[in-house]
Amino acid sequence: MIVCITARAPGTDAPVEQRFARAPYFVFVDTETGKSESIENPLIDAAGGVGPRAVQLLSDRGATVAITGHVGGNAARALAAGGFKVFAYQGSGSVADALAAYTAGNLQPIPLV
Repeated sequence: MIVCITARAPGTDAPVEQRFARAPYFVFVDTETGKSESIENPLIDAAGGVGPRAVQLLSDRGATVAITGHVGGNAARALAAGGFKVFAYQGSGSVADALAAYTAGNLQPIPLV
């Protein structure tokens, strides 16, 4: 399974970013292999409608789970339509910390529209 975690910088040591579509980076982690890939968010400074386009970026990379702090309405609808499971990480920890919390079942799902 591919999990995407919003981050402030590349890598699993990066702090988690609370914003979904405006996150500076998306870190994709394959939970079966442990391999990770960081992608700079090309939409960070785009005008409007970024949520659904960010969801498309995640989908294109094979993600089915997203971990972030907050999801806006447009992104929530797109995530729901795409069949994503989305979890809230409110801590100030790293991507690795958020992934560990998810794996342990300690994150709350974010209700999607």
